[in-house]
Amino acid sequence: MLDVKQYYIDANALLKGHFLLSSGNHSDHYLQSARVLENPKVAEKLANALAKQILESHIEVDCVCSPALGGILAGYELARALGVRFIFTERVEGQMQLRRGFEVKQGERVLVCEDIITTGGSALESAQCVEFQGAKIVAFAGLANRGFCKRVGSHLERKKEARLPEHIPLFALEDFVFNMYEPSSCPLCQNGADKAVKPGSRGN
Repeated sequence: MLDVKQYYIDANALLKGHFLLSSGNHSDHYLQSARVLENPKVAEKLANALAKQILESHIEVDCVCSPALGGILAGYELARALGVRFIFTERVEGQMQLRRGFEVKQGERVLVCEDIITTGGSALESAQCVEFQGAKIVAFAGLANRGFCKRVGSHLERKKEARLPEHIPLFALEDFVFNMYEPSSCPLCQNGADKAVKPGSRGN
């Protein structure tokens, strides 16, 4: 069994502080997956473990799609482990789009992969983008799940903030449950902490 948390700790990728999440909410912890995935051998090991879960579920996947930028490394490695092609969506003027000549076929079975699944908002936008082109979403996946969405094999229940559809399975290697606050009720802000920072792909 992989100790995913230890990989994040070893890579100095489990951050503590005052962070702005992609959802607009605040948190006292942040997972910086790029620091973990900069080691190709670690990226391969994590992707192989995630692929094993998916293969054991007998879900058939033709293609892995990830939202840029954060999901690209995880998605590419997962596609390699599954032996399927990889594409990614990009946000253009606030909307996820397929660019660079990427296409999906009618009925193509697509798995949407992120590095971290929080509420699942970006993954859902990517899914809707390729669904509009005719693909079928068969699963979602992430290296880590922040505990809002219900993943296969976890005892944690789905929370109201979850945005991924309940009827489509979510695979992840581990749950990371941290505090998340709406900006208007963030105790870190109220206690005079430094301004929330965004160390992820949309912030810098």
